[in-house]
Amino acid sequence: MKKRVVVALGHRALGTTLPEQKEAVKYTARTIAGLIEAGYQVAVTHSNAPQVGMIHTAMNEFGRVHQDYTAAPMSVCSAMSQGYIGYDLQNGIREELLNRGIYRTVSTILTQVVVDPYDEAFYTPTKVLGRYMTAEEANEERRKGNYVVEEPGKGYRRVVSAPNPVSIVEIDAVKALMDADQIVIACGGGGIPVLQQDNHLKGASAVIEKDLAAGKMAEEIDADELIILTSVEKVKINIGRPEEEELGEITLGQAKEYMEAGHFGKYNMLPKFSASVAFIEKREGRSALITSFDKLEEALKGKTGTVIK
Repeated sequence: MKKRVVVALGHRALGTTLPEQKEAVKYTARTIAGLIEAGYQVAVTHSNAPQVGMIHTAMNEFGRVHQDYTAAPMSVCSAMSQGYIGYDLQNGIREELLNRGIYRTVSTILTQVVVDPYDEAFYTPTKVLGRYMTAEEANEERRKGNYVVEEPGKGYRRVVSAPNPVSIVEIDAVKALMDADQIVIACGGGGIPVLQQDNHLKGASAVIEKDLAAGKMAEEIDADELIILTSVEKVKINIGRPEEEELGEITLGQAKEYMEAGHFGKYNMLPKFSASVAFIEKREGRSALITSFDKLEEALKGKTGTVIK
């Protein structure tokens, strides 16, 4: 049987602007195609921070200028980012596979992720996004029930919550495509956060950490490995101290110890380790790899990267 993996793409794999994304995806597609050519069964998820911020700003500016239009909620902005990032990714991967003589369907699934309405994150929003606003505009946002934060000398910006993923609504579709040996792009940007109210799904004013959603997807499709591509070749502990150390292969127990000791930034490496630990704990034989985008090939040969087993 083929080894089933979930690959979480960081910002570097996508760029920021539309032209940057077009160019970045060419290299990203070669990396994903390399995995498929090597015999891996691949599901892909990706970040969307610059893209969803751009969409949020554009849609809200449009609503501000045209009085008959309302501002777009975060759930809609997230859906739009999944669509246009997935469009570039699936076409890039398809083209690269065909160039290698491999025909395989590549599909993007618009993915919703259920979150808990009582998640503590809703009481302490942390994710800043969108354009800078005046004090008057910030007050208007507050009147709508939204959170804003002031950046001295620059203005005010929206701040939203980052709750944990509970379940993936479209997971059966992801599984069906994976079982058919197709390439799936899902849970982009952490998925569209939704609140489940009986049979109704209501979009939440939030974002989900991409790595946590990747771990949840890997768990639910019963993947063998979670691969998180980021900006560093190996994760470090004791950063900036004489005892600074790069982590190679470590155990699940060691990973937990480093997390509890506070070695990882809350919004940087900690979600990656949290996702990896939660995924590995669910079944024996699983592993997680954290490395940089350009070192993946070497890391898969055991020459670099941080591996948790």
